Amino acid sequence: MPQDRTTDEPAVPPEPAASFARVDDGFERLWTPHRMAYIQSDKPSQESHEDCPFCEAPGRSDADGLIVHRGSTGYVVLNLFPYNPGHLLVCPYRHVPLYVDLTDEETAEFTMLTKQAIAALQAASAPMGFNIGMNQGEVAGAGVAAHLHQHIVPRWGGDANFLPIVGQTKALPALLEDTRAQLVEHWPTGE
Repeated sequence: MPQDRTTDEPAVPPEPAASFARVDDGFERLWTPHRMAYIQSDKPSQESHEDCPFCEAPGRSDADGLIVHRGSTGYVVLNLFPYNPGHLLVCPYRHVPLYVDLTDEETAEFTMLTKQAIAALQAASAPMGFNIGMNQGEVAGAGVAAHLHQHIVPRWGGDANFLPIVGQTKALPALLEDTRAQLVEHWPTGE
């Protein structure tokens, strides 16, 4: 946006994309070149379990792996880089990239673990809503496309803010260890 020309400060030049297009599309862009390091980094391959965080986590203790619950074909783990406190991932033990790759038994437990995770989050922290979903494939935004995982993000009114965008900072009011302990305590039994 151009600055007020009544000051001695120079005006901000127009965004290059807008000048190339020669048409204002009404969008402002937030350039994040620091993300290229992540985008271009080596990711686990579809075939290899090597360096796959979702294959490695079950081999650790629950506390070290941030595992909240273990099932017979899958498990629930805290996201190491959460959007909100209690951001969970439902993962099959088997290294498969797509939902359609799950067996019927894995699909049934995957669904049950999702329901149990929501119940545990409701009991532990009373969120007002949830974002639940999967990004399948790198082009769809999957950070680890090689190993299927479903996000369950608890949401509260007013939890979105400007810090991640402007300050490259995410304010999380709870430690991962404390969140994990609460969820383990509130995990439903008998389902």
